[in-house]
Amino acid sequence: MKFGVVIFPGSNCDRDVSMVTRGILGQPTRMVWHQDTDIDDLDVIILPGGFSYGDYLRCGAVARFSPVMRSIVQHVAAGKYVLGICNGFQILTEAGLLPGALIRNRDLHFICDQVYVRVEHNQSLWTKHYQPHQVICLPIAHGEGNYYADEDTLKKLEDNGQILFRYCSENGDISPQYNPNGSCHNIAGIINERGNVLGMMPHPERASDVLLGFTDGKALFEALIS
Repeated sequence: MKFGVVIFPGSNCDRDVSMVTRGILGQPTRMVWHQDTDIDDLDVIILPGGFSYGDYLRCGAVARFSPVMRSIVQHVAAGKYVLGICNGFQILTEAGLLPGALIRNRDLHFICDQVYVRVEHNQSLWTKHYQPHQVICLPIAHGEGNYYADEDTLKKLEDNGQILFRYCSENGDISPQYNPNGSCHNIAGIINERGNVLGMMPHPERASDVLLGFTDGKALFEALIS
């Protein structure tokens, strides 16, 4: 499995991701500059967290027009995989590769914390190494992580099983008090209808190294290469 990690001006989690894919899992990994368009050799593209283009206009709005994004749209159409983490999730919604939008956090301030997230099911490639309703702990760091979509879109996401992760309590309870940013339906991560594009606000790459004290995010990457 060959990974490509896209670097936009302002990305700051690209090295964190490559440390997991190349350093911990031993997979070939290529850093892809945002102006590159040749990604045919890659199986999985990862859009990392950070502040692409300084988050000017709004998060992901400028990155959506980077030359590499045209190739990523073709990559998705070919059935290959794309993972967008934090700012990467925002870019995927701006590019129309995932529905909805990420807006300002409910309390209008930046959140940097560790939160509990419930894995909704393991029928997706991304979650097959987790158990249904398993509670995992992942870091978050965002100011615009409040997932919003209209009611029809939310119903479709629910009906199709496209919601993979929700913010929850330590025991897996879903309620507004365990929702750090105000996301509709406590959504922390979704996939597209085909299932080959995942966007999530929590950072699995920051929870994949035993030296950091917890590894709940590692199974997501392992699922891709198993």
